Amino acid sequence: MSADLSALPDPPQKLRRLCVVLGDQLDAESAVFDAFDPAQDALLLTEAAEEATYLAQHKKRLVLFFAAMRHFALEQAALGRPLIYRRLDGAAPAATLAESLIRAIRDFDPEEIRVAQPGDHRVLTALEAAANGAGKPLLALEDRHFLVSRARFADWFRGRKRILLEDFYRAERKRAGWLMTEDGQPVGGAWNFDKDNRKSFGAEGPGLIAPRPRFEPDPVTREVIAMVRARFAAAPGAIDGFAEAVTRADALQALEDFIANRLPRFGDHQDAMATGHVTLNHSRLSTSLNLKLLHPREVCEAALAAYAAGRAPLNAVEGFVRQILGWREYVRGIYWSLMPAYAQRNGLGAGETVPAFFWTGETEMACLADGLGGVMREGYAHHIQRLMVMGLFMMLYGARPYAAHEWHMALYLDAIDWVSLPNVLGMSQHGDEGVVGSKPYAASGAYIDRMSDHCAGCPYDPKQATGPKACPFTTLYWSFLERHEDRFKPNMRMRMQLANLARKDAEERKTIRQAEAALRRRLTV
Repeated sequence: MSADLSALPDPPQKLRRLCVVLGDQLDAESAVFDAFDPAQDALLLTEAAEEATYLAQHKKRLVLFFAAMRHFALEQAALGRPLIYRRLDGAAPAATLAESLIRAIRDFDPEEIRVAQPGDHRVLTALEAAANGAGKPLLALEDRHFLVSRARFADWFRGRKRILLEDFYRAERKRAGWLMTEDGQPVGGAWNFDKDNRKSFGAEGPGLIAPRPRFEPDPVTREVIAMVRARFAAAPGAIDGFAEAVTRADALQALEDFIANRLPRFGDHQDAMATGHVTLNHSRLSTSLNLKLLHPREVCEAALAAYAAGRAPLNAVEGFVRQILGWREYVRGIYWSLMPAYAQRNGLGAGETVPAFFWTGETEMACLADGLGGVMREGYAHHIQRLMVMGLFMMLYGARPYAAHEWHMALYLDAIDWVSLPNVLGMSQHGDEGVVGSKPYAASGAYIDRMSDHCAGCPYDPKQATGPKACPFTTLYWSFLERHEDRFKPNMRMRMQLANLARKDAEERKTIRQAEAALRRRLTV
């Protein structure tokens, strides 16, 4: 594909519809294309400077978004659809999405502006303000990419005494008919197989893992890489070795590869970690899903077809489907049901900044060095690293939940506000007072030791909370429980952890507090 964006079809001088396409809405079946008329309508895509700089974002994240946008624009142009495409390195770049929209309204006077429902409350507010200021209606159309509409989730959410993923997931499984028997029962006699998905790799390690496909940069992507190198040299993360899916064709190939090569082994070791392994048997399809290059229905149906054909076991397929039909749809519903106030929640009263080494990956802690190293190189970590290594450390340390979310948004390739905020502020940091998770995911270094090989090569001992070899996770864990002891007492799911804390006498607690204070001094140097 040619990298030349200068030969895009010119929009009509007077528009009926201006269809705004955002960088995470690269869906050729989007509602903005319904009844699209090239003689009267045009698309607007903008590489806005603000979207690249409001957070110091990973270089590969910038490459991914801009390269995917440019490929999508060229594909739409090949269909004869007129485009207004504002390049960040073009002759007339736009500082913000709102500025780009205002300029398009001024130049083409559209009767109507259309956009699929954005995945970021901040972006929706900015576009609405820009359109209203120009006296034009902005229609935010249903985003058909998702399996559950915002209205349907709102109906489920409204007036419920308990908001649990399990209740939502079961209802949607029944509605979809996925992994259900003819008499309406779950296949295999259980709704989930978590108990089968928590194996560690053991001393033998993960064995041979099929490598994920790499998509070598074409001229379009190489041009973006050069721009990011030049304009964002100070951004965090590596840029060398970029090989992400940036087109739908790439994404479909990645889906096919996962289903054939890693889904069969995904279930058993879903929560396991191994030093030096970034991907393991995880799909790494979240970037393509969140850019809308893949539809969640086709992803789930590909996994279901593998199970039906005997090519993947039930625990792997159910676990994978639950991540998408269950968790992914659930957190989106939570986001739009509770925003914008949700972003300000801080149920544990945490007030620290994210530790500086989270932006470099430089630490002696083996588990964090491995997890953060993968993030710095690839903009990725699998879900258990995100939750039970990076997320766990930030919660025990007391980082502000929104600051943890901003770190996540800045460094992960797949992070979009709607999915990041509930996952980080809610599930990972327990900052939403139990909306997403009924208990904090609090654990000592013993959990990491059980689920990984990290501790064997670490200078710290996960069993020790004090002394020169004390594991920072274990030190912070006991301090965390003591700090929030009264808050957690009513929570029946915290009973065992608090009972273990109660066995520590006053002197031991004092020694742990002193060890925590010394650790915090070291981390802030």
